[in-house]
Amino acid sequence: MSARDDILNAIRSQRVKSSQRPAQYRPPAPPADLVGEFTQRAEAVNAEVRLIDGTADIPAAIADLLRAKNLPAVIHLPPDAALANLNWESAPGLTLTRQAPGPDDTALAFAPFGIAETGTLTYPAGNAQPASWHFRAGFEIAVLRAADILPHMENALGRIKLAGALPHTINFVSGPSRTGDIEQTLELGAHGPKSLAVLIVRE
Repeated sequence: MSARDDILNAIRSQRVKSSQRPAQYRPPAPPADLVGEFTQRAEAVNAEVRLIDGTADIPAAIADLLRAKNLPAVIHLPPDAALANLNWESAPGLTLTRQAPGPDDTALAFAPFGIAETGTLTYPAGNAQPASWHFRAGFEIAVLRAADILPHMENALGRIKLAGALPHTINFVSGPSRTGDIEQTLELGAHGPKSLAVLIVRE
């Protein structure tokens, strides 16, 4: 028997013959107030959260956000028809554009799901929801229905799978873009929006 065989036999003798199966993953019980949990977690990572009663209140809420930040009354819309058909006449000073946003612009996006556990927005990419949209603007405003806030990431992934084939990209967004690589100092807007606001629609 060669030295090589001795080494391999020694390795084989140390292998575990049968390992115990890990326990089945069981997510923690969901919080009683999903909206409240999502709001608390999102605000903890520097997102601004506002609750509004219905979709008819979205344009006025957007105009108020822009005024509060002293930003131009211009909102960049993705190709999402649901956002284009809002009651924009209720905010007459607001200008809509379909152009892709830049780092000094404000963009609107519809978030199909929110994750209460982490205050995270879930964006499956599609023709009407381009993945790049969430990395271009300096200020992103997300619209999220209260009924679409789910307890955990696994719930959101399950809903996406039920809707059909998984998209080529799913972006999970928790607060504005940030990095701590530069002298371990937190900087916002590293590779995406410097600020993020979430409008939670109660209806």
